[in-house]
Amino acid sequence: MLTALLTLGILAALIGLILGYAAIRFRVESDPIVDQIDALLPQTQCGQCTFPGCRPYAEAIAAGEADINQCPPGGESTIQALADLLGRDPKPLNPEHGAHAEKSVAIIHEELCIGCTLCIQACPVDAILGAPKQMHTVIAAECTGCKLCVAPCPVECIDMVPVLQTTGNWIWPLPVVDSLVPGAGKLAGGAHG
Repeated sequence: MLTALLTLGILAALIGLILGYAAIRFRVESDPIVDQIDALLPQTQCGQCTFPGCRPYAEAIAAGEADINQCPPGGESTIQALADLLGRDPKPLNPEHGAHAEKSVAIIHEELCIGCTLCIQACPVDAILGAPKQMHTVIAAECTGCKLCVAPCPVECIDMVPVLQTTGNWIWPLPVVDSLVPGAGKLAGGAHG
């Protein structure tokens, strides 16, 4: 018994050393510009930009394979931030990818839920809890509002509702660019300082 435990301990230590060496030796450095682009994206992982998530979209922008105006959840403020970061001219949101909408969260009407788990499979951020043939619920704080769970639901028990704005989730809006929005150069109330 002692020999077996000692052998397993030595084997585990050896494998740990090999994995540690491999992690250092074969570590992949990420591109800092990709990290900066990804930080500006809304992290909805919705796929509306035609990429499977925000990180692949950031990589495509950095590689010059995608334009900066393909993210409907981010809207004009994200396009402006990306243009500033990359030194490009801002563009209006490409309508082929959808329209900008206010942030929303999925709500499951639990009394209608049949527990099919199709919504769980569709959620890219694991914001839905439930088990087969049991009702499901959404973790509102984790939901990104991507709407990917709505279409697969066979009983249409999922609705998207706007996120109520509170002092806890309000974010100061980025400045609006004059060329994208008519009259944007004017301050609120019509005064110009």
